Amino acid sequence: MAQTQYFSDLIVKVAVDRDKSAFVELFDHFAPRLKGYLMKQGADDAVAEEIAQDVMVTLWRKADLFDPKKSSASTWLFRVARNRRIDRLRRQKTAELDPEEPSLQPAAPADVAVEMDARLREKRVRVALSTLPDDQKQVVEMAFFLGLSHSEIADRTELPLGTVKSRIRLAFGRLRRLIEADEAVDVD
Repeated sequence: MAQTQYFSDLIVKVAVDRDKSAFVELFDHFAPRLKGYLMKQGADDAVAEEIAQDVMVTLWRKADLFDPKKSSASTWLFRVARNRRIDRLRRQKTAELDPEEPSLQPAAPADVAVEMDARLREKRVRVALSTLPDDQKQVVEMAFFLGLSHSEIADRTELPLGTVKSRIRLAFGRLRRLIEADEAVDVD
């Protein structure tokens, strides 16, 4: 949740202050993810790259249209990417749109039970994270909220790579035990 707010705040900085460093951070985080998403949707490497670049230009130019109350930064950017891909498909004169194209289909309605399970699981993880020792919590947050590799964490924290890996492994073991114990209490 903190990461979601962080990226929303960066977009607001781009909108209000035209903050280039905030844009660079957003670009570095989202451009490769958007490209990967577009490639999974069937776009080839060059097209995915072009659309991802276009989405990031749109972010720079239209950041003021982003409303953090309506969606997260990632939801907004991925929706723009999806729409750009659909627009591109529609403009192709040589190929006709396939009405069965998965990216053109509406999303299935959310399953309430699945959403409730996900929220409960998220709550359990948040509670379990709060009980970790600070050194373990720090490396887990850097790895999973900031998306840093173990090597990047080692560089930023000036810790040996083995220490970073050990702390993450210990944290996961502790989290697993706490979450499983919490689930066992719910079952009883």
